Amino acid sequence: MTNRKMFFTMLWGAVFRRRSRAAMAVIASLVGAATLFCLASVCVAVPQQMNEEMRAYGANLIVTPASATGKSQGIDTATVRNVTALIGAGHSVKSAAYRYESVRVNSAPYTIAGIDVKAVRALNRHWNVTGDWPSAGNVVVGRDVADALGVKIGSRVTIAYRASDAGSSSSSSSPMSGTPMSDSPESDSRAVQSGSQVSDSGESDMQGTENGAPTTENGRVSSDIMNTDGTEFRIAGIVDTGGNEDSIIYATTADVSKLAGHERGADVVEYSVNAMGDELNAIVNRINKNPNTAVKAQTVTKITSSDTRIIAMLQTLFWIVSLVVLVLTLVGVGTTISSIVSQRRNEIGLRKALGADSRAIGVEFYVESGIYGLIGGLLGTAIGYVLARVLCSTVFGRALGLNWLLCVGSLLLSVAIAVIASIPPVRRATRIDPAIVLREE
Repeated sequence: MTNRKMFFTMLWGAVFRRRSRAAMAVIASLVGAATLFCLASVCVAVPQQMNEEMRAYGANLIVTPASATGKSQGIDTATVRNVTALIGAGHSVKSAAYRYESVRVNSAPYTIAGIDVKAVRALNRHWNVTGDWPSAGNVVVGRDVADALGVKIGSRVTIAYRASDAGSSSSSSSPMSGTPMSDSPESDSRAVQSGSQVSDSGESDMQGTENGAPTTENGRVSSDIMNTDGTEFRIAGIVDTGGNEDSIIYATTADVSKLAGHERGADVVEYSVNAMGDELNAIVNRINKNPNTAVKAQTVTKITSSDTRIIAMLQTLFWIVSLVVLVLTLVGVGTTISSIVSQRRNEIGLRKALGADSRAIGVEFYVESGIYGLIGGLLGTAIGYVLARVLCSTVFGRALGLNWLLCVGSLLLSVAIAVIASIPPVRRATRIDPAIVLREE
């Protein structure tokens, strides 16, 4: 019998003569591999899935005009398409444009937003809208506006647009210029419209002005603040988000253009981009450095910081649990191999007395441990994949694909852990003095 055949014969006998011990070593490796593979699979898939889920809670990137001229004219459709193409290169993206105007309802000042209902509805799935979304002649009011006006769904309100309101607003500087992005895009967006340039806006809009200048009475500027003329709208719904959206009136872009008496571009375009961290910042820099866009891009700090914080927490949890699992696996496999070595102490002493060297004995035990790790890794990886798939399906409602690179890594790690865990008991085995062992017999 050759040495190689003898080696495999002894290895086969060692494994199957001590099936209970071998099963314990395999189970220890199996538990470790299943836990680690499940955690790794989830942590690889979750950041992407979490990012997609977070996109349901609004935009993470906002675009506004970069110059005073752009603020007066808004962002035209062609520019929006160009910016969307830049953002959408390699990323899924949703967008919604907003045109903001100052209006009066019962002589009180409010902000009305002209929106594309379909786009805004797709972008802000977290909005709680009671009733219907805006349509021609119908508006949606924020909860704060509804409470202040004492209106409900089906009520009618008269909304008046004043050129003088827009003119006075334009004299104030926009908070968006030169300041960081605030927590809510709507709070900053409403300020953007303060720079809007208003053209002739119809008969009702010219009250209080004459040839573009304020009318006077007895040498004083005549005020039309108590004038209740305007366009009547029906309240189709009430939006309640608990944020700044609750203080805005929403109408279709066509209705806002008709109310203001002129058309212009959007004041703000919000984007929900399937990117985060440095990748999202790179998109912002690419837009701001593009001379053909004439817009300013900013991340929405509240959303992006939430993304980063959640992912960081998940990754920290993964490393902590992984470290604990690694230690437990090492202890489990090491204890089992140590028990096997103790059982085979007499056999090791006899082999050394017959001329076997320490290297040959050590290799046999290392290979045996590696086999336990390989079997446990195969079974554990399969179980871990099933667990990860169930977890992703239950929590995120998404299917998890099989990552073959992660599978290979799990098998190699299982074998490595088993071999490393066997080093201390194998070193003790190679130091056995055959004279002492045989004398005990």
